[in-house]
Amino acid sequence: MFGLEALDLARIQFAFTISFHILFPAITIGLASYLAVLEGLWLKTGNDTYRDLYHFWSKIFAVNFGMGVVSGLVMAYQFGTNWSRFSDFAGAVTGPLLTYEVLTAFFLEAGFLGVMLFGWNKVGRGLHFFSTVMVAIGTLISTFWILASNSWMQTPQGFEIVNGQVIPTDWLAIIFNPSFPYRLMHMATAAFVATAFFVGSSAAWHLLRGRDNPAIRTMLSMAMWMALIVAPIQAVIGDFHGLNTLKHQPAKIAAIEGHWENHGDEATPLILFGWPDMKEERTKFAVEIPYLGSLILTHSLDKQVPALKEFPPEDRPNSTIVFWSFRIMVGLGFLMIFTGLWSLWLRKRDSLYTSRPFLHLALWMGPSGLIAILAGWFTTEIGRQPWVVYGLMRTADASSNHSFMQMSITLIMFVVVYFALFGAGLGYMMRLVRKGPKISEGSETPDGGPGKKRTPARPLSAADDPAEGEHEDNTRLTKEI
Repeated sequence: MFGLEALDLARIQFAFTISFHILFPAITIGLASYLAVLEGLWLKTGNDTYRDLYHFWSKIFAVNFGMGVVSGLVMAYQFGTNWSRFSDFAGAVTGPLLTYEVLTAFFLEAGFLGVMLFGWNKVGRGLHFFSTVMVAIGTLISTFWILASNSWMQTPQGFEIVNGQVIPTDWLAIIFNPSFPYRLMHMATAAFVATAFFVGSSAAWHLLRGRDNPAIRTMLSMAMWMALIVAPIQAVIGDFHGLNTLKHQPAKIAAIEGHWENHGDEATPLILFGWPDMKEERTKFAVEIPYLGSLILTHSLDKQVPALKEFPPEDRPNSTIVFWSFRIMVGLGFLMIFTGLWSLWLRKRDSLYTSRPFLHLALWMGPSGLIAILAGWFTTEIGRQPWVVYGLMRTADASSNHSFMQMSITLIMFVVVYFALFGAGLGYMMRLVRKGPKISEGSETPDGGPGKKRTPARPLSAADDPAEGEHEDNTRLTKEI
């Protein structure tokens, strides 16, 4: 079918499930820190706007966190079902790293999540804020261990191979492998940027519909400050990450650049656009800028970048895919920087909340961070091919011995279940976003804060509390009588 084999279907299935999964942790990481900042600002200033936003985004965080946990469980099972040979080869490294993630990050998150979501009126302010901070730290620790495992597969070290299996010899070298610091910073920053544009898009949606209040304005303001500051930092981190990849995975860089061969001592041009053809071994319709490839990738005007023809055909990543996935990521990154700069200009003109062209841009930029993350992961993982552990084990040697029919059935089941289950979850989360934050009418409200009497917290409820409506009706009736 379409020239695909069981191995191809196994790769598609893994790519499909991880593409769904990565969206939820990215937002979870950003929202957890955002909630910690909101509660900290409320405790420091006493401004009820921050508290209202905390209640609003904690509901969305809870739904997102739940979907992230469910989708993450599937990833662990696939290592044993579809990639058993990889697990047998490298399980002594990847297994403990993922176990550390559960023992440290997941237990930390789970332990304090209940207090964070349901303890608002049951514990003191200090303990509740501490719980929120612990959940935020837990998401970052989780990122640490997951990226350590993935980075080791990209740049393995600290091991020896005995009887066809990887045996750890230096855990510090395994964890802090050459690409790990760059991948960790790049992914964590991407999560913050993606969350900022998600929050900013939500605020823009409400402002465009005439719902203008301090909470909505605060959402947009905080989101745009984050975009203005963090998006350029992400570009700098990406540059360092690229230099590291050039050193350790030169074939990936050549594929990203669509660069097939060097000519004499000529500097490498930057191919802005084109269509890399793996069969003809050239990039068609190339639009080039002389010297710029060398300048960006080597920070010089005379050094050359390794070319794809310097590597055997069986060791070349699919340049057609990574060439364009990389450009989607970078293009969205520049658009994020532009949005942040435009917001600063409008802020100085006191029109940040009223400029409809900007609000429309902010609205459409909502999913940009998540799309950029997906494009970046495609670039990273497809660019590593044909290796599952770079230089040690090929992807073709890592899969389980399943038939084409078995993989077809499971892939179809995954697609149907994921779109039904997580589609409903995303729809519910968008329903929460459309409701917007409830605005307190004054400081003396039922939502008084941790340790004070308030309406019971229901983070997974998008419906208005019927009891509240009945109370209002009874009050109105009493006045009329």
